[in-house]
Amino acid sequence: MIIEILATGDEIRTGAAIDSNSAHIAQVLEQAGLEAIRHTCVGDDMDMMVSIIKEIGSRADVAIVTGGLGPTSDDITAEAAAKAKGVERALNRSALGVVENFFKTRKRAMSSSNKKQAMLPIGAESLNNPVGSAPGFLLKIDRCSFFFVPGVPFEMKRMLSDEVLPRIQKFEGGTGELSLVKTLSTFGLTESAIGELLTGLSAQFPEITPGFRSKFPENQVKLYIRGKDDQALHKILEKASQWVLGKLGKSIFSMDGISMQAVVGGLLASKQATLAVAESCTGGLISHLLTNVPGSSGYFLFSGVTYSNEAKEKVLGVSSQVLKQYGAVHQETVKKMAQGVRRVAGANYGLATSGIAGPDGGTDEKPVGTVCIGLATPHEVKGFEFVFPFNTRLMNKNIFAMKALDLLRRELQLKSIENRKVKIEE
Repeated sequence: MIIEILATGDEIRTGAAIDSNSAHIAQVLEQAGLEAIRHTCVGDDMDMMVSIIKEIGSRADVAIVTGGLGPTSDDITAEAAAKAKGVERALNRSALGVVENFFKTRKRAMSSSNKKQAMLPIGAESLNNPVGSAPGFLLKIDRCSFFFVPGVPFEMKRMLSDEVLPRIQKFEGGTGELSLVKTLSTFGLTESAIGELLTGLSAQFPEITPGFRSKFPENQVKLYIRGKDDQALHKILEKASQWVLGKLGKSIFSMDGISMQAVVGGLLASKQATLAVAESCTGGLISHLLTNVPGSSGYFLFSGVTYSNEAKEKVLGVSSQVLKQYGAVHQETVKKMAQGVRRVAGANYGLATSGIAGPDGGTDEKPVGTVCIGLATPHEVKGFEFVFPFNTRLMNKNIFAMKALDLLRRELQLKSIENRKVKIEE
C-alpha cells in the first residue's frame, strides 16, 4: 500500500511553524506496520494545492492531509479537494452536526463562519472530531483515498487514532506485517561514539534495523523490527535491547524513550523522596522540566532561581565568605546552595546549578560552557564541575539542566542498587 502525507499551510511552508504533524503520523503508521513513502508540504495557494492533490491521487493508495479545515479565508483545503475531484461543495449534514455539537457541548454560540467547516466536497464522508470544531472528511480522488484532518496537533492525533488508522487498516485487510520500535535514550555519548560502540549490532541481530536520532542534549537509539510473529519479534527486540544496554551502560537513562525528567521523577516517587532545586545559570529550566511531569507535586517541593549573590545569601544561606573566596561559579558554592535549598524546603535531596551560559562572561580559567552542580543527599553533599563546548546560551542551559538531572538519576539508581544489596545480605 502506497501512503503519502501532505501538510498544508503557509506557516508550515515558510517555517514559521514546525510540521510536527507529519512526523507523528509517520510514526503512528510505522508502529501499525504501515509506511509513508513521501511527505509533501504546500502553502495556502489554491492552484498549487489542487495540483499536488491530483498528483498524489494518481500515484498513492492512501493520503493523509493536515490543515486548512478552519473557518477563516485562508482555510481552503476542502475547496481544493473539491476542485481536484471535479465536484462542487455542499452542506454536509453529518459534518454540520459535528460543528454544532462542538459549540453546544461547550455552551458557546456558533458563528456563521463556522458553517463553512461543514461545506464538504460532494461525495465526501464526514469524519468525527470530538475535540475540535473542524470535521475531517474522507474523499476518493482518482485511485487514492484521501483523509483530510485538522492541522491542530491534538485534534489531528485524536482523529488519526479514532477515525483514520482503523479505516486504513481495513483497506489493508489486516495482512500487513507488524512493525515494532524500541527507543533507548542516552545522555553523555556523542552520536558517533554510540555508532562505534554498536558496530556489531547488525551482525548480531540481522532482523533489527538500527536508527540513530539526535535530540539535543540526548541521543536516541531506535531498534526497528518487522514481521508477522508478534511473540518472536518481541523476543528478538528484547535481546537486542539488552545487547545495546551492555554496550552503552549507564549512559542509557531510559529503555522506553521517556524523558530524563520523567525517569528522575519516577525514581523519586518510588523512593517516596522529595526534591528542591536552586538554579542560577539554568534560570528555572530544571524546575520547569520536572514539573512538566504529571504527578510531580508528589516529590517536587521548592524551586529558587537565585541568580544574584545576594539571593544566594538571603534565600539559601550561602555565606558571603564562601562567595568571596570561591565566587559564584565554583563547586564549593553550589554545594552550599544544594545544602541550603534542601534545608529551606525540608527535602530529601537538594540540586543546585551555577555556571556561565554565554555567549559572554567566560574567562580563561572558567570559559563559556562551564557549569558547577551541587547535589545534597540525606547522607552527603557533592560538588561537580564540567565544561561543555558550546557557545550558544540556550544549548548550554539545556545541557546544564540535563547534566544536573543525570547526576541525580545516577545517585538515585545507585542508592536503589545499594538498598537491594542490603536486603539480599539480610
